[in-house]
Amino acid sequence: MPLRPPGRLKTNSMRFAGADDDHHYRLRVVMLPWLAHGHASPFLELAKRLSHHSVLVHLVSSPAVLASLRTHLHSDSHPSVHLVDLPLPSAHLPPPLHSTKNLPSHLMPSLKHAFDLSAPDFGRLLACLRPDVLLYDFIQPWAPLLASALAIPAIQFLTTAASTAVFFAHYARHPDEDLPFPSLCLGAKENLEHVAGMNQIANGVADLDRFFQCMDRSTGFIAVRTFREIEAKYINHFEQEIGKEIVPVGPLVPDDDDDDDDDDTDGDESTLSVMRWLDEKEADSVVLATFGSEYFMGEEEMREVARGLELSGLGFVWVIRFPAKDAEEVKSKAVVRREGRGLVVEGWAAQRRILAHRSVGGFLTHCGWSSVLEAMKCGVPMVALPRQLDQPANAKLVEEVGAGREVRKAKGALGMFNGEEVARGIKEVVVGAEGEEVRRRAREVAAMMAKKGDEEIGALVEKMAALCEETAKKVLG
Repeated sequence: MPLRPPGRLKTNSMRFAGADDDHHYRLRVVMLPWLAHGHASPFLELAKRLSHHSVLVHLVSSPAVLASLRTHLHSDSHPSVHLVDLPLPSAHLPPPLHSTKNLPSHLMPSLKHAFDLSAPDFGRLLACLRPDVLLYDFIQPWAPLLASALAIPAIQFLTTAASTAVFFAHYARHPDEDLPFPSLCLGAKENLEHVAGMNQIANGVADLDRFFQCMDRSTGFIAVRTFREIEAKYINHFEQEIGKEIVPVGPLVPDDDDDDDDDDTDGDESTLSVMRWLDEKEADSVVLATFGSEYFMGEEEMREVARGLELSGLGFVWVIRFPAKDAEEVKSKAVVRREGRGLVVEGWAAQRRILAHRSVGGFLTHCGWSSVLEAMKCGVPMVALPRQLDQPANAKLVEEVGAGREVRKAKGALGMFNGEEVARGIKEVVVGAEGEEVRRRAREVAAMMAKKGDEEIGALVEKMAALCEETAKKVLG
């Protein structure tokens, strides 16, 4: 009989793919991302690509996270990718808030605590599925321990850039030493404050401690969402820093639009309105301005962005979001308003579709890693305006690669900015003579990414298979 999950655990299929069903698969993999779309989405894209290499994948997450993934996973195209619900305890948070999307910031420790409390259920799920490999994220150090108890190799998959991992690892372990890469340096005091952003404590454990425990417990190597053409030196340094091999798995930007973060029909109407408006504009004449789904600008920041867009003299599409106050507000709407030369989209916009439009010539971005990679793939030069976490390091990498410029701020990488500097950055990158090299380099990076094949995924599969053979020999020996 096919294996079934314990208790309330369930998949999007009628049953689990058990031992009788998977004889033709080379590997069986369970994935456990952090409860954020920015993490779950790259995991899903990796799952899809692994499925093309005869790998069976069960991607496990909370129902709130999987709700945003189910509309982007078509069983006909990827029959060997299954989504598995892992309900979290609801004593601390109601189920609609079992995701970072629209989660009020003060509830983030509660979400991590709830995730920790799901560990026993996840352990029973692993015992039921008995995969060959577990791929896990950066904040659940209990996951590799559960796998190890079952003699299952556990590999960490980082959805961040290698340079970001280098940044955090170096300043956490060597706070008084400068990075050996001047392009990543933000200034000693600011570096410490930036790393302190990873020191939020949940369930008695700081995020940085979770980060290092997850790396230390990865079996054999660590997979990273990046590629050597832009991060070779950081990949090499990261290996030296942690004493493990780093395996890049590519940018993992979907080849189509079915993975955009939208499960609302209002989003479809919003997208059509934006695309029709863009169709009327000249090539490379519009700026897309978005700042991620989990950062909400204050009034002063929004005022200065508005001034910058206005002073730039260019057309724009500006996506704005407001934080939910409670569980009743987690359903965001997409509203489009005309503002002079531009559009203001409230709630959500199809970022990749907009970036790929011929009229978009610049991207004012917070430099979340997914946004950076999407802009690179579309050949759109970036105007970097980082606000938190890995974004300042990503912005430095964007400048180093030559695909964008950072907006100058009053007090360092995370300091306040003004509209004049925003406008200056936009005009320089999109239309200025001084930005021609940036625009050329953005096109070069896009052409390089377009030529890339699936070699990183193939290499990952080979390494996982070798690791499984090695683990089996140890168990039998």
